Amino acid sequence: MSDTEKNAAAGAQEEAVESPDVHFEPIVKLQDVEVKTHEEDEDCIFKMRAKLFRFDTQGVEWKERGTGDVKLLKHKENGKVRLLMRREKTLKVCANHYITTDMVLSPNVGSDRSWVWNVAADLVEDEAERQLLAIRFANAENATKFKEAFEEARETNLSFTSDANPAQEESEDEDKEDDKEDAEASKDAEESKEEKKD
Repeated sequence: MSDTEKNAAAGAQEEAVESPDVHFEPIVKLQDVEVKTHEEDEDCIFKMRAKLFRFDTQGVEWKERGTGDVKLLKHKENGKVRLLMRREKTLKVCANHYITTDMVLSPNVGSDRSWVWNVAADLVEDEAERQLLAIRFANAENATKFKEAFEEARETNLSFTSDANPAQEESEDEDKEDDKEDAEASKDAEESKEEKKD
């Protein structure tokens, strides 16, 4: 490259730098869209960061569902409390279910900062699925706070199911037995994994 070409290139760069207030009109005008989270009619009574897992019965192992804020939301009109958890960055729902009277938090094997419970209908991706879920917190104190809030929410929702008929209560007893069996199976799987690691 000759000196004149270098000088011309340098002059062109200087001219481009001298006009910093360039403005382009948008080709398409976009309107503001109101995004609904379906949490507008609910009050948040508990919120804490945690990691959620689900038990995979086929692989006989725990699989991570996501990390984010777990919330207990109380509906302003009917007073029912549900658990909602969204993944941190994507805000995709990883847990969404009402807290029912048959849900019992049991401590996870070998950890004082995690809890396990059964869900009859977890609504993730618009599909109701029966799941065995586990949640882990940063420390035991946070786990205890979650348990207290969960138990209080269960008591709140108890008033909505007090009108249940005997047939429903009988099916709930069967579900509780199934839940205990599932919890025992997951504990056995965890213990066998720990033995294999040793």
